[in-house]
Amino acid sequence: MNHPIQVLAISGSLRAKSTNTGLLNYAQAQAPAGIEITIADLKELPFYNADLTTKPSAVQNLLTQLAAADALLLACPEYNYSMAPALKNALDWASREPNNQLLSGKPVAIMGSGGGMGSSRAQYHLRQVCVFLNLHPLNKPEVFCNAFANTFDQNGVLIDERIQGLIREQLLSLQAWVEQLRK
Repeated sequence: MNHPIQVLAISGSLRAKSTNTGLLNYAQAQAPAGIEITIADLKELPFYNADLTTKPSAVQNLLTQLAAADALLLACPEYNYSMAPALKNALDWASREPNNQLLSGKPVAIMGSGGGMGSSRAQYHLRQVCVFLNLHPLNKPEVFCNAFANTFDQNGVLIDERIQGLIREQLLSLQAWVEQLRK
Protein backbone atom coordinates (compact mmCIF):
# COMPACT_ATOMS: atom_id res chain seq x y z
CA MET A 1 0.00 0.00 0.00
CA ASN A 2 1.40 3.38 -0.98
CA HIS A 3 1.31 6.08 1.65
CA PRO A 4 0.45 9.61 0.58
CA ILE A 5 3.36 11.94 -0.04
CA GLN A 6 3.61 14.25 2.96
CA VAL A 7 4.36 17.79 1.83
CA LEU A 8 5.22 20.55 4.29
CA ALA A 9 4.28 23.94 2.87
CA ILE A 10 6.05 27.01 4.24
CA SER A 11 5.11 30.59 3.47
CA GLY A 12 7.78 33.24 3.84
CA SER A 13 5.10 35.81 4.65
CA LEU A 14 3.65 36.21 8.13
CA ARG A 15 0.72 38.48 7.15
CA ALA A 16 -2.79 37.19 7.86
CA LYS A 17 -3.97 37.97 4.30
CA SER A 18 -0.71 37.01 2.63
CA THR A 19 -0.95 36.22 -1.05
CA ASN A 20 1.92 33.74 -0.64
CA THR A 21 -0.05 31.89 2.01
CA GLY A 22 -3.00 32.19 -0.38
CA LEU A 23 -1.01 30.23 -2.95
CA LEU A 24 -0.35 27.51 -0.37
CA ASN A 25 -3.99 27.44 0.74
CA TYR A 26 -5.02 26.89 -2.87
CA ALA A 27 -2.40 24.15 -3.27
CA GLN A 28 -3.58 22.43 -0.09
CA ALA A 29 -7.21 22.52 -1.24
CA GLN A 30 -6.32 21.24 -4.72
CA ALA A 31 -3.75 18.59 -3.77
CA PRO A 32 -4.04 15.62 -6.11
CA ALA A 33 -4.74 12.13 -4.81
CA GLY A 34 -1.62 10.80 -3.14
CA ILE A 35 -0.45 14.13 -1.70
CA GLU A 36 -1.22 15.56 1.73
CA ILE A 37 -0.15 19.15 2.37
CA THR A 38 0.39 20.61 5.83
CA ILE A 39 1.05 24.34 6.12
CA ALA A 40 3.64 25.33 8.72
CA ASP A 41 3.06 28.34 10.96
CA LEU A 42 6.15 30.52 11.36
CA LYS A 43 4.54 33.35 13.36
CA GLU A 44 6.15 32.34 16.66
CA LEU A 45 9.47 31.12 15.21
CA PRO A 46 12.30 33.15 16.76
CA PHE A 47 15.33 34.20 14.77
CA TYR A 48 18.01 31.53 14.68
CA ASN A 49 20.47 32.05 17.52
CA ALA A 50 23.23 29.53 18.24
CA ASP A 51 23.36 30.79 21.83
CA LEU A 52 19.95 29.28 22.59
CA THR A 53 20.69 26.09 24.49
CA THR A 54 17.10 24.87 24.42
CA LYS A 55 15.05 25.01 21.24
CA PRO A 56 11.83 26.99 21.70
CA SER A 57 8.58 25.06 21.16
CA ALA A 58 7.91 26.78 17.80
CA VAL A 59 11.28 25.52 16.58
CA GLN A 60 10.64 22.00 17.87
CA ASN A 61 7.26 21.97 16.12
CA LEU A 62 8.78 23.05 12.80
CA LEU A 63 11.56 20.47 13.07
CA THR A 64 9.02 17.72 13.82
CA GLN A 65 6.99 18.74 10.77
CA LEU A 66 10.11 18.75 8.60
CA ALA A 67 11.11 15.30 9.82
CA ALA A 68 7.70 13.93 8.78
CA ALA A 69 7.76 15.60 5.35
CA ASP A 70 8.67 13.76 2.16
CA ALA A 71 8.85 17.05 0.24
CA LEU A 72 8.58 20.80 0.70
CA LEU A 73 6.43 23.43 -0.98
CA LEU A 74 7.90 26.88 -0.41
CA ALA A 75 6.01 30.13 -1.07
CA CYS A 76 8.69 32.74 -1.49
CA PRO A 77 7.79 36.43 -1.21
CA GLU A 78 10.24 38.99 -2.52
CA TYR A 79 11.58 41.64 -0.16
CA ASN A 80 14.11 44.07 -1.62
CA TYR A 81 14.96 41.73 -4.53
CA SER A 82 15.56 38.74 -2.24
CA MET A 83 13.73 36.19 -0.15
CA ALA A 84 11.83 37.08 3.00
CA PRO A 85 13.65 36.61 6.31
CA ALA A 86 10.90 34.38 7.77
CA LEU A 87 11.49 31.71 5.12
CA LYS A 88 15.28 31.95 5.32
CA ASN A 89 15.08 31.75 9.12
CA ALA A 90 13.03 28.53 8.98
CA LEU A 91 15.60 26.97 6.66
CA ASP A 92 18.44 28.19 8.91
CA TRP A 93 16.90 26.48 11.96
CA ALA A 94 16.38 23.24 10.04
CA SER A 95 19.89 23.24 8.57
CA ARG A 96 21.45 23.22 12.02
CA GLU A 97 20.21 19.71 12.77
CA PRO A 98 22.98 17.07 12.64
CA ASN A 99 24.13 16.36 9.08
CA ASN A 100 21.38 18.62 7.71
CA GLN A 101 19.18 15.52 8.04
CA LEU A 102 15.85 17.37 7.81
CA LEU A 103 16.58 18.98 4.45
CA SER A 104 19.31 17.11 2.61
CA GLY A 105 17.99 15.22 -0.40
CA LYS A 106 14.41 16.46 -0.03
CA PRO A 107 12.44 17.44 -3.14
CA VAL A 108 11.06 20.98 -3.10
CA ALA A 109 8.66 22.99 -5.24
CA ILE A 110 8.86 26.79 -5.18
CA MET A 111 6.18 29.36 -5.88
CA GLY A 112 5.75 32.97 -5.01
CA SER A 113 3.70 36.10 -5.23
CA GLY A 114 4.95 39.66 -5.28
CA GLY A 115 5.08 42.84 -7.27
CA GLY A 116 6.21 43.30 -10.84
CA MET A 117 8.04 40.08 -11.67
CA GLY A 118 6.15 38.08 -9.05
CA SER A 119 9.02 37.08 -6.74
CA SER A 120 11.24 35.70 -9.51
CA ARG A 121 14.42 37.27 -8.12
CA ALA A 122 13.70 35.95 -4.64
CA GLN A 123 12.99 32.49 -6.00
CA TYR A 124 16.36 32.43 -7.74
CA HIS A 125 18.07 33.39 -4.47
CA LEU A 126 16.14 30.60 -2.76
CA ARG A 127 17.41 28.17 -5.39
CA GLN A 128 20.98 29.17 -4.46
CA VAL A 129 20.21 28.36 -0.81
CA CYS A 130 18.74 25.03 -1.94
CA VAL A 131 22.09 24.13 -3.52
CA PHE A 132 23.92 24.58 -0.24
CA LEU A 133 21.21 22.73 1.75
CA ASN A 134 21.20 19.87 -0.79
CA LEU A 135 17.49 20.32 -1.44
CA HIS A 136 16.30 19.16 -4.86
CA PRO A 137 14.14 21.89 -6.42
CA LEU A 138 11.64 21.06 -9.10
CA ASN A 139 12.61 23.02 -12.22
CA LYS A 140 9.25 23.36 -13.95
CA PRO A 141 6.64 24.62 -13.91
CA GLU A 142 7.72 27.83 -12.27
CA VAL A 143 5.01 29.77 -10.44
CA PHE A 144 5.64 33.53 -10.47
CA CYS A 145 2.55 35.46 -9.52
CA ASN A 146 1.95 39.22 -9.60
CA ALA A 147 0.06 39.92 -6.38
CA PHE A 148 -1.29 43.23 -7.66
CA ALA A 149 -2.90 42.23 -10.97
CA ASN A 150 -6.35 41.07 -9.79
CA THR A 151 -4.85 37.67 -9.02
CA PHE A 152 -6.18 37.55 -5.45
CA ASP A 153 -9.26 38.84 -3.69
CA GLN A 154 -9.05 41.28 -0.76
CA ASN A 155 -8.48 38.38 1.67
CA GLY A 156 -5.47 36.90 -0.15
CA VAL A 157 -7.49 34.11 -1.80
CA LEU A 158 -6.16 33.10 -5.22
CA ILE A 159 -8.75 33.80 -7.94
CA ASP A 160 -6.64 33.82 -11.13
CA GLU A 161 -7.42 30.69 -13.17
CA ARG A 162 -4.07 30.68 -14.99
CA ILE A 163 -2.11 30.64 -11.72
CA GLN A 164 -4.50 28.04 -10.30
CA GLY A 165 -3.71 25.82 -13.30
CA LEU A 166 0.03 26.32 -12.84
CA ILE A 167 -0.24 25.30 -9.19
CA ARG A 168 -2.18 22.14 -10.03
CA GLU A 169 0.44 21.33 -12.68
CA GLN A 170 3.26 22.03 -10.22
CA LEU A 171 1.75 19.68 -7.64
CA LEU A 172 1.52 16.86 -10.19
CA SER A 173 5.13 17.53 -11.20
CA LEU A 174 6.21 17.53 -7.55
CA GLN A 175 4.47 14.20 -7.06
CA ALA A 176 6.34 12.73 -10.04
CA TRP A 177 9.61 14.31 -8.82
CA VAL A 178 9.25 12.71 -5.38
CA GLU A 179 8.61 9.32 -6.98
CA GLN A 180 11.61 9.72 -9.32
CA LEU A 181 13.94 10.64 -6.45
CA ARG A 182 12.72 7.67 -4.39
CA LYS A 183 14.01 5.21 -7.02
